[in-house]
Amino acid sequence: MIFLYRYCRMLEEGSFRGRTADFVFMFLFGGLLMTIFGTFVNLVFLGQAFTIMLVYIWSRRNPNVRMNFFGLLNFQAPFLPWVLMGFSLLLGNSIIVDLLGIAVGHVYYFLEDVFPNQPGGGRWLRTPSILKMLFDTPEEDANYNPLPEERPGGFAWGEGQRLGG
Repeated sequence: MIFLYRYCRMLEEGSFRGRTADFVFMFLFGGLLMTIFGTFVNLVFLGQAFTIMLVYIWSRRNPNVRMNFFGLLNFQAPFLPWVLMGFSLLLGNSIIVDLLGIAVGHVYYFLEDVFPNQPGGGRWLRTPSILKMLFDTPEEDANYNPLPEERPGGFAWGEGQRLGG
């Protein structure tokens, strides 16, 4: 839960700042792809894989961040999902869940950040307009003049005569 909260918050405040619909679309895309891949490997509980997906995307978008694992291992952020997978292996857990999260995170990262910047590449992932309509705030109209009741402080006080002078 701590990893989910931490990396979800860092993604939302970092690379998805002001793009709530894109953030929700990443969740939906990752959840759908994970569900499809999870059926092939008989995984039902995909919470850890989803967390690893978020960690993977964050780590790839922040490659210069230095990490420290239990005060023993220092590494750059892109290695964090692999270090977590190694730790999971040391604990005797199956690494299929971690590999699924890394794979789905890599598919999203590649289609969103790598492929569009390649020669001849393009954006394959586009946030549906319904999500943008639901989650993104509309742009401010430069010609909009709010009613006096909608202005901060209510009415425009102080536009009268100056006292004592």
